[in-house]
Amino acid sequence: MSNKVDPNLIRELKEFGLKDASKCYNCGTCTATCDLATPENPFPRKMVRYIQLGQREKILRSPEPWLCYYCGDCSTRCPRGADPGETMMVLRRYLTSLYDWTGFARKFYTSELFEMIAVAVVGVLVGIGLLIFRSGPINWVHTDLNSVWPSAEIEKADLVMAAILLFFLLTNVYRCIKIVMGDYFSKVPISMYFSELKLFVINLFTQKEFGKCKDRQQWIVHLAIMTGYASIFLMVVVLVNGLPLGIDWLKFQRGWASLGGKTEYSIFHPIRLIGYYATFAILYGTTYALIGRIKKSKPQYKNSHGTDWMFLVLLQLTTLTGILINFTRLLDRPFSTYALYVIHMMVAIPMLVLEVPFAKWAHLAYRPVVLVLLSVKQKFIAQNEQAKDTVLEAKPAV
Repeated sequence: MSNKVDPNLIRELKEFGLKDASKCYNCGTCTATCDLATPENPFPRKMVRYIQLGQREKILRSPEPWLCYYCGDCSTRCPRGADPGETMMVLRRYLTSLYDWTGFARKFYTSELFEMIAVAVVGVLVGIGLLIFRSGPINWVHTDLNSVWPSAEIEKADLVMAAILLFFLLTNVYRCIKIVMGDYFSKVPISMYFSELKLFVINLFTQKEFGKCKDRQQWIVHLAIMTGYASIFLMVVVLVNGLPLGIDWLKFQRGWASLGGKTEYSIFHPIRLIGYYATFAILYGTTYALIGRIKKSKPQYKNSHGTDWMFLVLLQLTTLTGILINFTRLLDRPFSTYALYVIHMMVAIPMLVLEVPFAKWAHLAYRPVVLVLLSVKQKFIAQNEQAKDTVLEAKPAV
């Protein structure tokens, strides 16, 4: 690993929101305070020191930025006001930009104007597309979304969008794996990565490491947002075209049938109950986080980045417009439903195709991936050490 000092590192990190790292004098209070720091991974202190010394390559290979969930204890107790929790957040933004081969992530994190323009442009294109590529004649008597945008066509568009999204996300995750593993990337057998997939799933859906922090309320908020969004995403993408449970999600989502005005599924249908949970979880989590950022009530809310606001606002608007669509649909208000559907898609699609692979949402993928990589690397090193010991023991004494 290169030990080259980069004097421009701090200047570059300031573009991602770095403010107070130079105040740190390495007393170690932050590391002693952190419930997740270990002797092997003593963060945030080590990462702050790397920044001060311009150790870019070491930061690239370090898993520590992704082991931090930003509970804020370290920032609260820092005697110098260096805000190490926010510094770790800055490093996650920086690393996300380096994993992304397109350059969009860097633009989003270093230019709020660029992010707003990108979201607006995609939203407008989606709106224009929905207005141009629609079916006819439109049912203005009863609300029937299929009369305007047939489910079959929306399903095709969903699959195309999912393929694009996954392509960018997975290629960026692949770069993350190569960067974090470094020289071990080509040495570790693929089977060892697959053996740790259980760890990925557990950490993705439970965020259990976050639960070890003192501020459990923050863990609940984080978990609510993540599980709520993941539930909706899986139902839309995985259940599209009736796979794999024989459920046509779009018919379920649109609900109102023009013949008789009845819903496809009962109010107690398991998938409908998941939808209710997802709606409540997202609204609770995003509202708590937005109010916290407005009031700056906690350390992690005092230095809100533009991408933080964009992520929360888009997610809440997507949920609220979805709720309004259901109300107007049940009230059988065709024009209101169709108009809200266009607005809903203009908000939801930019969030999916831009925020998920390139900005805040990408953290949900990188964190469990890095936890897997850390486990894989530790096991690989342990196996090699054990093999060396076995060879030495087998050698005859001279």
